[in-house]
Amino acid sequence: MHKGTVLGLDFGEKRIGVAIGEPEVGIATPLETIRSEVNDVRFAAIGKLVEEWKVTGFVVGLPCHMDGGEHQLTALSRKFAQRLHGRYKLPVWLVDERLTSVIAEGLLEEAGVYGRRQKEMLDQVAAQAILMGWFEQPGEPIG
Repeated sequence: MHKGTVLGLDFGEKRIGVAIGEPEVGIATPLETIRSEVNDVRFAAIGKLVEEWKVTGFVVGLPCHMDGGEHQLTALSRKFAQRLHGRYKLPVWLVDERLTSVIAEGLLEEAGVYGRRQKEMLDQVAAQAILMGWFEQPGEPIG
């Protein structure tokens, strides 16, 4: 099992949901949403989180069609994961993120969060769901 703090990232073209997790105790917490389409802004925000939380790895959601087939966002997520690995020299795991948005919506509804507030938190909670899935099946890092 990986030791240390990991960032879970729900990659999107306009937003990246971020969660923080500790695999040794199996706890993941929604952290923030990075709202930018500019890579330099995105990586600057991630860099600050890496320093602040002493991150030792990343878990990136890999979006796929329900049948497992890949699409344009799948390729962009893979490229993003490679850039993370190249920039921070930390392990990066890719995790199938099918249904994480549905899981995130359910978790937020259970917590009584609806409407605009739910939309604001959805990406972070999806990143939390990605991390929780990785805790159960970590697999091998890229790179």
